[in-house]
Amino acid sequence: MTDDLSSDFADAPGVALVVGGSGGLGAAIAEMLAARGSDVAVTYRSNAAAAQAVATAAEKHGARATAHALDVSSAEAGAAVVAEVAETHGGLHTLVYASGPHVPMVHLSTVSPADFADQLAQDAAGFFNVAQPALPHLRETEGSIVAVTTAATARYPVRDGLSSAPKGAVEAVVRAFAAEEGRFGVRVNAVGPGMLTDGMAARLIGSGELDDDALAITRGNIPMRRFGSAADIAEAVCFLASNRAGFISGQKLDVDGGYSV
Repeated sequence: MTDDLSSDFADAPGVALVVGGSGGLGAAIAEMLAARGSDVAVTYRSNAAAAQAVATAAEKHGARATAHALDVSSAEAGAAVVAEVAETHGGLHTLVYASGPHVPMVHLSTVSPADFADQLAQDAAGFFNVAQPALPHLRETEGSIVAVTTAATARYPVRDGLSSAPKGAVEAVVRAFAAEEGRFGVRVNAVGPGMLTDGMAARLIGSGELDDDALAITRGNIPMRRFGSAADIAEAVCFLASNRAGFISGQKLDVDGGYSV
């Protein structure tokens, strides 16, 4: 096995599909996959320009890259995009689920059942809507799935239930798929981001939902006393998707500076 990371996916058949690739974490993951030898396909819900920018960045690494519109809450759309991507790129070796709407930090007692059901549909069901139709393609390539969830399913911060509860469902499905699909050579894992300077955390900071006092408390609860970045998440995702993690399945890797210990 070579130590050259740029060749991790050079011989992988087909493409890596990054669902939610137009977002902060998804963009970093897509570009790192491209830098390590993979063609990439990214999905977006409404921001076509952002997705195309990610594809363009991937192409600078020599990758073939495409962007696809997708509402993950639609099972039909999920199946159609997976089929389109696999046909366009000649197969699928990796599915990365890095999708999810902005989730405000609120107490669950203030969340309506309708809003909770909507979050489950967009996140937990959304994951299933792309992962399930991807399985036949991943069986052909003995590929892998990596779901980006949250460290909050290991250590719960108050007011994060609207995010961590659906992500907990995603992690349960990750373990179930890992148990069922290993006989076909398919591996399924999860990465749990902690507090980051990118992605959801950046939006919470920008919206004022986390003020300076809250940020100081949060930083003090992290053993490494700092926040992570999108690149930290991308490193974990790319490792788990690569053959370097060839005997790892059904696991969750928290990238949280030690928050969940």
